[in-house]
Amino acid sequence: MDRFLSLVNVNVLLKHVTLKRQNSILRSQANSLTGCSSSRMVHQFVNMGFSEKLVMQAIDENGEDEASILDSLLTYSLRKEDFPCKKRKLHQNRSSKSQESKRKAKNFLERNGRTLHLPNPMIGFGIPHEPWKITERKLHPIAVGPPYFYYENAALTPKGVWSKISSFLYDIQPEFVDSIYFCAAARKRGYVHNLPIQNRFPLLPRPPLTIHEVLPSTEKWWPSWDKRTKLNCLLTSYGNAKLTECIRKALEDCDGEPTLRAKKYVLEQCKRWNLVWVGKNKVAPLEPDEMEMLLGFPKDHTRGGGINRNDRYKALGNSFQVDTVAYHLSVLKNLFPYGITVLSLFSGIGGAEVALHRLGIPLNSVVSVEISEVNRNIPRSWWEQTNQKGYLIEIGDVREVDGDSIKRWIKLFGGFDLVIGGSPCNNLAGANRRNRDGLEGEQSSLFYDYYRILKLVRDTFGEIMDSEILNRILSYPDL
Repeated sequence: MDRFLSLVNVNVLLKHVTLKRQNSILRSQANSLTGCSSSRMVHQFVNMGFSEKLVMQAIDENGEDEASILDSLLTYSLRKEDFPCKKRKLHQNRSSKSQESKRKAKNFLERNGRTLHLPNPMIGFGIPHEPWKITERKLHPIAVGPPYFYYENAALTPKGVWSKISSFLYDIQPEFVDSIYFCAAARKRGYVHNLPIQNRFPLLPRPPLTIHEVLPSTEKWWPSWDKRTKLNCLLTSYGNAKLTECIRKALEDCDGEPTLRAKKYVLEQCKRWNLVWVGKNKVAPLEPDEMEMLLGFPKDHTRGGGINRNDRYKALGNSFQVDTVAYHLSVLKNLFPYGITVLSLFSGIGGAEVALHRLGIPLNSVVSVEISEVNRNIPRSWWEQTNQKGYLIEIGDVREVDGDSIKRWIKLFGGFDLVIGGSPCNNLAGANRRNRDGLEGEQSSLFYDYYRILKLVRDTFGEIMDSEILNRILSYPDL
């Protein structure tokens, strides 16, 4: 039996070696194509409405930098427009052609990641029980898993952030999804991953999708002029007692039907802080256990164990929406029927682990990297309560994860099947107007650690296969 398992492992490893060598060949082929790039660019820009002469001039001036070439071509066009034409018709034709060139240029920039517009509706490659779905996409061979990776962050970021994230993660375009299609609260997120996108399935039972379904006791007190059926994004902070008291007084002072001004004020605060109606003229913030339910966590997941109320709000506000993430990860169930080995970066309260567990995928080994001791205590407690049989290794700081530790874990577990995480979005999120520093912010710059560690995992696994594992393969006389 042991020999059979060894031969199975050998076949799997041979497949990985073959894939790695194929990727190396593809890189060489890509380098050999650079000589054809000039003619390709000429054809590309001519099709956008620029003359071949101007395109050749721009290439001579800028080399093969497509963005600089395009800037030069647009500058040439603007210079031409400075001179009025003698004939009105000729002027109109040139203006029309110039506008068409600009339109095509804009489309070119959007396709190449310089400008990234968020989709509306924000449903990614598709959502459960909806007929429209994208079931195929083409990834660069170097990006194809395993190991699989999955990176999440806020969808609404400063300009250029998602383009930069994609450029580091093998030019994979993000899948933008609003969790409003999976639960009763909005959560606009972008996900860059190399997972298959066919045969996804949702968690069952399906969670409630409206406020009154989640919080039925609120329906009795809900005024007819509050038309909300969904909550906004769940935050790390909450409306305080002073605010709810101000709202109560504003409504009581109206002595009956509130004025338009009072309604506007109340609705603005309710939407901003996700306040719900709990009595006559009384609103209240969501309780942490209500947030747990909305986010797909088990009841009391963040309760007790020394964690205070504020820490619970903060931990939940920074977490995954489990149902959304599980829908994406569901494709792994058939790929890893006997269990999965996970490297979970910036683990928070263990949203990835909960999602995989709820999908019925055994957690063979998990290396969890999370700086907050309060947060680390939560998935550790959940691990014990759910009787997990695998190994849980906890690391307190992402900077402790280096080449040596990656090599040690790969030798111990045989590699990682999934590298999952989402770096803190403090410097990215739309609600943070003060410190929206993009990927250069103190917290959001941790994305570069995600990329660094992912690259270490992929490179180290390849190195080990090329040395120790190939030596093991050669030691079998029957092969």
